[in-house]
Formats: sequence, structure tokens, C-alpha cells
Amino acid sequence: MNAIETRNLDVWFGTGTEVTHAVQDVTFDVARGESFGLVGESGSGKSTILRIIAGLVPDWTGVIRVGGEPLTGEKRSRAFHKKVQMVFQDPYASLHPRQTVDRVLSEAMELQGITDIDRRIGKLLSDVGLGSGFRFRYPHQLSGGQRQRVAIARALAPEPEILLLDEPTSALDVSVQAEILNLLADLRAELGLTYVMVSHDLGVVGHLCERAAVMKDGEFVEVLGIDAMRRLEVEQPYTRHLLESSIQSIR
Repeated sequence: MNAIETRNLDVWFGTGTEVTHAVQDVTFDVARGESFGLVGESGSGKSTILRIIAGLVPDWTGVIRVGGEPLTGEKRSRAFHKKVQMVFQDPYASLHPRQTVDRVLSEAMELQGITDIDRRIGKLLSDVGLGSGFRFRYPHQLSGGQRQRVAIARALAPEPEILLLDEPTSALDVSVQAEILNLLADLRAELGLTYVMVSHDLGVVGHLCERAAVMKDGEFVEVLGIDAMRRLEVEQPYTRHLLESSIQSIR
């Protein structure tokens, strides 16, 4: 059974003559334990797909299954959020500025009815490479990379099977990007996680994913393996253009 399946996904914003189609007829599967990338220029629809799966977009048609269970509408159940979590692009904006790291992680577990919170917080901080000294700090007392580690720890708090990663390193310095990507790779191997990752940076996708879908104007141009990307073994001119402009970053 696949971790995620989508069939003929269509997404739109607005009504009547003001309708904008953000995603059109998108179909793909993500196997359990796989890391699947969505790449393309800004506005290509890649982040919208993650937001639909997460229940953050109301207007869509098609079929989405997570662990074989169909999703409907916008609302997601507690069971869904225990299985699927999302890591956002801006770690500062995604953390409450007046909550300590302890409160951020505690609240994430309380929402899922998780007990033994004190022990779990210590383990989560250790898992993401932060010591106990970070537990009672506020977001403004953390660097960008440390804030993203806290955001990842919060996503891991309910022990999910799937992480939706929306440009998780784009707001970070290049040296810190590598640290976060290595952390995500280690966590996936250790915990058996499935990733769906959005990025405009092919180097980031090449570091973490086995396959990627190239998107343009809300549609899939093609889906190919990362090794094929590195060798420029592509079928579509748009994919070749995208790859040639950043080929060094995925090698």
C-alpha cells in the first residue's frame, strides 16, 4: 500500500470569471518510506498540493488517499494529524513568538493526547540535535537553523509516518541548509518516515529525494528519478531547461 495516492487532482481559487486553476489533473503515488519531490518555479502549484493534503485548501476535486484512507473536503481528523505533519518554509513565522520551545512541543503532544510529555520533549530535542538547554528558550533567542530544528521536533511530536516539507531550507543560509537536509535524511532513515518535499532548488531535492515531479503552470511536466535528473535523461524541453540552469547543484 502506498503512503500517499492522488488521482486527477484539480485545485482552483476564486469564482466565476475570476477563477484561477492552481493545479490541474495531477496524479502521483508516494511509496511508504520514499522521499518524493515537487519542483518547479514559483507559482507552479507545488506548495498548493501539500496544502491540500494537509487540509489547508478548501476547493479541490479528485482523489487523495493517505495510507489507503480517502480524504474529503478541508477538515482533517486527529488521526490524520497523528499520521501526517507539515514543516513550513519560515521557521520564525511558524513558531509562536511568546511560547517557549517547551510549550511549543508540549502543546503539539497534548493535542494528540500523548502522555509522558516531559520525557518525550527531551528525546525530541536530542533527535533534532538540540540539547536540554534550548527547552525554555523563546524563538527570538534561536538562530534560523535552531528554529527550524524546533519546527521539525514539533512535527515529530505525534510520531507521524509522513512529513510534508514545504521549502524547509529556503529561508536558511547555505551552510545551515546542508545541516537541516542531513538531519532530515538521518531522521527518515532512523524513523522510517515518508517525505513529500517541495522546493524550487533542484540541489535540495537531489540531496533528499529518490524521485521528483517537475511542475509548470499547475501541471506535471514529467516525473523522473534523481539519477536520471543528474544524467539529464529527460523527455521534456522544459525539464531540460530547468535542469541545465542548476545542474551543478544536483551533482
